[in-house]
Amino acid sequence: MSEATLTFLGAGSMNGSILRGVLEGGREAGSVRATTRSASSAEQLRRETGVSVYCAEEQDGANTEAVQGADIVLLGVKPYAILDLAREIAPALDPATVVVSVAAGVTLDALQKALPQGQPVVRCMPNTPSSVGRGVLSVTPGEHTTGEQLEAVKAVLSAVGTVVEVPEHLIRAVTGVSGSGPAYVFYLAEAMQHAGEQLGLDPETARVLAKETVSGAGVLLSPEDADPAALRKAVTSPGGTTEQAITTFDEKGLREIVAAGAEASAAKGDEMEKEYGGE
Repeated sequence: MSEATLTFLGAGSMNGSILRGVLEGGREAGSVRATTRSASSAEQLRRETGVSVYCAEEQDGANTEAVQGADIVLLGVKPYAILDLAREIAPALDPATVVVSVAAGVTLDALQKALPQGQPVVRCMPNTPSSVGRGVLSVTPGEHTTGEQLEAVKAVLSAVGTVVEVPEHLIRAVTGVSGSGPAYVFYLAEAMQHAGEQLGLDPETARVLAKETVSGAGVLLSPEDADPAALRKAVTSPGGTTEQAITTFDEKGLREIVAAGAEASAAKGDEMEKEYGGE
């Protein structure tokens, strides 16, 4: 039985990461297509991956040609361009093709309205660790997407990380926690480096200590049953140095600060949905 045909419209950071992830997971390059805007990026992608690449600079109708006969199409352009892209490819889509959007701020309703009536769609919220196979990606199916089609999409996305299914009204929470979350961790590492410098370390030593501590802690969190609270308690001895630091974080309201940041991220996602709603 032949593999499902995948088409990646746009091969930038996120779509490109997913594309490379599915190839590294063992999918045959012959079952994968992609589109790019420039001839130089098309040539590079062909050379690096071996997939079929359709280039807008080299041919008219690259996007519509690339989606013909595809089983799953992943829209990976900027959010403001998603609905125009959906309208562009609509005439060329097979009725059973599942269209997946990995863009923030574009609702299922807006996407469905831009596509033929009854077209299966899935909304996905990925994050940047997908580029190293350690992403977390949420999926939300549209009203015309079958369980079998959703499972096929999950199987593709699982090549680059953990996949969770959420209802659409909770995508804002996913955005606030995992979509923007990698930046929170990087920001913490920055703050730890700065703290080290204030304590007298040279910048390079402080950077190494902060970076390796954060990345090492991430490894401890990797097992499926790992619990952040339990891990934190295990290294917080009563009356010790770590307990004093955690107590200070609590006194300064770190939890509330993180919650406020996540809400601000989610609220920005709400704004984008209104902006890119296609109304």
